[in-house]
Amino acid sequence: MSRRSLAVALSCAAFLLLALGVSGASASTTWLCKPGLASNPCAPGLGTTVIDPTGAPQGTLTPAKPKHPKVDCFYVYPTVSDQKTLQATRKVDPEERSIALYQAARYESACRIYAPMYRQITLAGLLKPAGVTAKMRATGYQDVRAAWREYLKKYNKGRGVVLIGHSQGSFVLRQLIADEIDGNAKVRRQLVSAILLGGNVLVEKGSDKGGDFDNVKACRAPTQLRCVVAFSTFNATPPEKAVFGRSDTSPAVVQGKPTKSTEVLCTNPAALGGGSAPLTSLFPSAPFAPGTTIGALTTQVGLPQPQVSTPWVEAQAYTGRCSSDGGANVLEITGQTGAPVLHPLPDATWGLHLVDANIALGDLITLVQSQVKQYTAH
Repeated sequence: MSRRSLAVALSCAAFLLLALGVSGASASTTWLCKPGLASNPCAPGLGTTVIDPTGAPQGTLTPAKPKHPKVDCFYVYPTVSDQKTLQATRKVDPEERSIALYQAARYESACRIYAPMYRQITLAGLLKPAGVTAKMRATGYQDVRAAWREYLKKYNKGRGVVLIGHSQGSFVLRQLIADEIDGNAKVRRQLVSAILLGGNVLVEKGSDKGGDFDNVKACRAPTQLRCVVAFSTFNATPPEKAVFGRSDTSPAVVQGKPTKSTEVLCTNPAALGGGSAPLTSLFPSAPFAPGTTIGALTTQVGLPQPQVSTPWVEAQAYTGRCSSDGGANVLEITGQTGAPVLHPLPDATWGLHLVDANIALGDLITLVQSQVKQYTAH
């Protein structure tokens, strides 16, 4: 698949979520990650090699893992399926296992992780949008909603929950929060926070709420609860037709069409109150599933691939700030001396979409740990 073809395909991704349905039933959930699950991709070791901006190792560390986590994390993965049909089955393939490792597993230092499989629109489906039916578009959301309800009924037992999503996963969770959480005070009290990356969360201009949600506000302090963190990463001013950061040109709408009164939310997890701050990046040392489309793209982004013995690599090679340059609200990153230059993929309109979940993963985990402490104290 060429970069141009993939760009055209992905540009249709958000449109495919506009017709999310709320009817229909789903079979019993297939769990990608769940406590006690055999061969759980969300339960690796936490050993970490710290590198400097050039990639040189500086030492190792192993974060503490809570024996009895006080809250859970509910993760919905982005578009990764390489199945040849337009819509994926709920079969667990290598690409889902890899994306769970890359994006969700490190949260194990703060929570128990639940991640359902869902019948998402595949990369093949995004290349042929004319063949994707409204029923197909609704099925993925129905799977996640059914999994959420099953989780609440069978596993939650009144615990707090952090929602985590990226790209198609964020679009689905935007709908889930709007339908199942935002207007339900009882369930909303259990929401610790929502991390919705690369998904164009909408708020009213000049406000931390409105747009997608009436009650779930933007996170602006480490101890704030029932709030959302959202950003898309760029290392240059987003172009006029940027897929992310623009409520007027982006197709990523859930609750309705964007209006002149809405804008895309950006919250910098390293500086929730605003301004610029160093970002702590975390990524697995293992390569993303070889032979897959996303696996091939991850090798082209430009992140360092140091040969280390630990499962994880940590670096502070970039600083980030929420920027509205060019009329797009995005997390704009700048490399420190010696840091690798990261490449927008599949083209400049997508920015650094492929690194959204890892570029500030250390900061996101620190934030979640702070929120968990606040939640359990009250």
